[in-house]
Amino acid sequence: MSYPALLAVGIPPLPANIANLVAGVAIAPGAALSSRRELAETRSSLIRLLPVVVVGTLLGAGLLLVTPPGVFAKVVPYLVITGSVVLVLQPALLKLRGREDGEGGSAIPMVLLVGAVSVYGGYFGAGSGVMLLAVLLLLVDSRVSSANAIKNMLLSVMSLAAATVFVAIQPVPWSAVLPLAGGLLVGSSLGPIIVRHLPPSLVRWIAASFGFLLAVYLWLRPG
Repeated sequence: MSYPALLAVGIPPLPANIANLVAGVAIAPGAALSSRRELAETRSSLIRLLPVVVVGTLLGAGLLLVTPPGVFAKVVPYLVITGSVVLVLQPALLKLRGREDGEGGSAIPMVLLVGAVSVYGGYFGAGSGVMLLAVLLLLVDSRVSSANAIKNMLLSVMSLAAATVFVAIQPVPWSAVLPLAGGLLVGSSLGPIIVRHLPPSLVRWIAASFGFLLAVYLWLRPG
């Protein structure tokens, strides 16, 4: 929702993308406090994925700075739709893998997919949360509240890594970053508590629905 909102108030695509990524740093404190229970249970998975996210994000941010604008514009909607479909089909996909509950997945697919989402996130952050949640639910932890907690912390690390690049090299539209960061701080504080009390299927459908809407928006208005 944040990237289309930035475009809607008149911010051009590249500054909106940078503002969206830099503001995401504010997710960390609220999510860390609200998700203490889930993070304590998933600490090992989070620690394993942190370096993958940092390296992938830095690669993506570097690509953004050296490639022509809009290189990913045509494929981004399809990536977001894929993540949304995975969210909807997660229970069936887990049964196909022979895992109906669980945690832990194959290390190589997990690293490759989280790394790929991180490269995308460093390049173009919109929709990365949907895709990351889908990967985590399928390969890391099938419990929605736990996967959401890991996703929030990885997104904040992704944002921090991207922000270190953009703040040093690119102009940052701080007038947009600051209010967006404030909203993300509030949302990341309340979101995990709400997710903890909602049916997992409802959370997946809500996230997938926003993913589908974002994909349509990006398809109609490529960045």
